[in-house]
Amino acid sequence: MSVLLWAAVGLGGLLVLPPLAAWLAGVRYIPNDKVGIVEKLWSRQGSVAEGRLIASRGEAGYEMRLLRGGLHFGFWPWQYRIHKTSLTVVPQGKIGYVFARDGRPVDSDQTLARVVECNDFQDARTFLSGKGGEHMCVGQRGRQRAILREGVYAINLALFVVITEDCVYRLGMMSQHESQMIDKWRQMLQAAHGFDPIVVGAAPIIHIGDPDDSRDAGDTIGVVTVHDGPTLDPGQIIAPPVGLDDNAMHHHSNFQDIEAFLRAGGRRGRQFAVLTDGTYFINRWFASVELIPKKVVPIGHVGVVVSYFGKEGSDLSGDAFRHGERVASGERGVQASTLSPGKYAFNDYAGHVHLVPTTNFVLHWITGRTESHKYDESLKSIDLVTADAYEPALPLSVVVHIDYQKAASVVQRFGDVKKLITQTLDPLLSAYFRDIAHKKTMLELL
Repeated sequence: MSVLLWAAVGLGGLLVLPPLAAWLAGVRYIPNDKVGIVEKLWSRQGSVAEGRLIASRGEAGYEMRLLRGGLHFGFWPWQYRIHKTSLTVVPQGKIGYVFARDGRPVDSDQTLARVVECNDFQDARTFLSGKGGEHMCVGQRGRQRAILREGVYAINLALFVVITEDCVYRLGMMSQHESQMIDKWRQMLQAAHGFDPIVVGAAPIIHIGDPDDSRDAGDTIGVVTVHDGPTLDPGQIIAPPVGLDDNAMHHHSNFQDIEAFLRAGGRRGRQFAVLTDGTYFINRWFASVELIPKKVVPIGHVGVVVSYFGKEGSDLSGDAFRHGERVASGERGVQASTLSPGKYAFNDYAGHVHLVPTTNFVLHWITGRTESHKYDESLKSIDLVTADAYEPALPLSVVVHIDYQKAASVVQRFGDVKKLITQTLDPLLSAYFRDIAHKKTMLELL
């Protein structure tokens, strides 16, 4: 029995002693599906500088370097601690968000930290030190403008926290407040579908309007609101378009290249430029997108644009006209050019389209009768008083035609077609027939 016991002890020693000896000799093994984060327990260079988290000059603390799969030597157990963490995985078709725990502070006009070349946050040294020591190439702490697309990344989780739809990749040495803040960001991103790319033209929308409207349920455009960058100039409510031309120096690929957008002069706030059909990988910390229906001008109508965006233009209707102003395309106000029948990627926050019928339509001054266009829903039979004190009600039907070239003038002067009818035609016709009836007897009127 004692022989078997000693044999078991000897076998156990053979199994335990080599790994223990290797560990004491500073040998560390990292599996290929993990990375090793190096923490130096003590150093002759002392601790990291005040306000810093990552050691960059051999101080004690978390190091920039990352251990990949395999054997590593020289990590003595009395000086180093190795934290093994999983590789960071962003699922196919998803977006990953990054929070940096160290780096330069963001500037006062920034919401998010600028983009720096650091191999998708896998090069911590370049992120913290920059290329060539240039200030603008050094990473900043906080939420990042750059995002991670689908793939597997070897990221130092002592420096970065990566938020994905499935989980949060972080090193378990964060404070409770910091952990709660990151979990809150993840919940907000989930609520806003921020881990999915923006798909314009496919998502169904709820539209309450004309039952004859032929718009498809997913026929949408995306209105972008930017949350970073310089603010709008006084008097502006819509940010001007920048970097839209594919050949432009700072083409930002529909808000997907944040630094190019800002270099082109982009401003924070709701944007004039919209997203048309397609898929876009946009950082939701940087910009939110609202899907709205495309604007349809039906056959038999033109669209008069009242623009809320653009410079103040000169009145095209002349000095003699005193009923509002008409301006050129691209200027603020009632635009002289109208939209022909068709479908348009029109930003409803940058203007309004008044539909003006160009085909003949009938108005009924008959109590209880209304056409489908609803322009005459408030009209009723005209009450008359004759010279011999009779009080007949006059039913009346009128065919109206508006010249398409005069549509902008109608909106300019009256506001819209319904106001033209209720505030001008109705009082004019009612007064005309009442004046005639007042001078005639009932028989003469008949």
